[in-house]
Amino acid sequence: MLAALGVFVSACSTGGTGTRDEGPARTDAVSQTTPSAPAPSPAPKRVNAVRLLLDDPEVSATVKDGLRPCTGDEYPVDVIYGSLTGVTSTDVVVNVLSCEEAVGIGSYVYRPQGSDYENVFRSEEPPVYAEIDRGDLVVTQQVYADKDPVAFPSGEDVVTYRWATATDAFTERARTHNDYGNAVAGTTTAPPDN
Repeated sequence: MLAALGVFVSACSTGGTGTRDEGPARTDAVSQTTPSAPAPSPAPKRVNAVRLLLDDPEVSATVKDGLRPCTGDEYPVDVIYGSLTGVTSTDVVVNVLSCEEAVGIGSYVYRPQGSDYENVFRSEEPPVYAEIDRGDLVVTQQVYADKDPVAFPSGEDVVTYRWATATDAFTERARTHNDYGNAVAGTTTAPPDN
């Protein structure tokens, strides 16, 4: 036991003088700096999307006529706020849906102009839905074959637009088409022959 203790003590005492290897502790004042966090973005100015649509002469009469509350005073509109057109205020994307199937019947982008809003994009070919993705406008339109039920489209077209300041309009940047499998709808088909 005593021999083991001797090995342990000699192992600890070799190779230096412990904490004194680093020198004496510093006594000068340490500056207190707190990294500054980026300033939070201001909350977007909320809009009355229904009033915006009803007052807009570019929104079709069909969409306006169908713009009714689904329940109580809940209108079938989705509103997305974000930066799309390079202005300092927040742009507004409005999607109008059907009450029954929640199918997109119209998508619009409004750009702030002083205290008003200007319609700078419109798609009224259902089913359509617009979103903001990293500063781009992404519009998804489902594609139906002749006998597809509303719940089971055959595919979708996804178009990405970017705002062009030179023309003050959106320009198409990319387009993809996705074909959906039809096993979900219960109508499976045989795999293709290789």
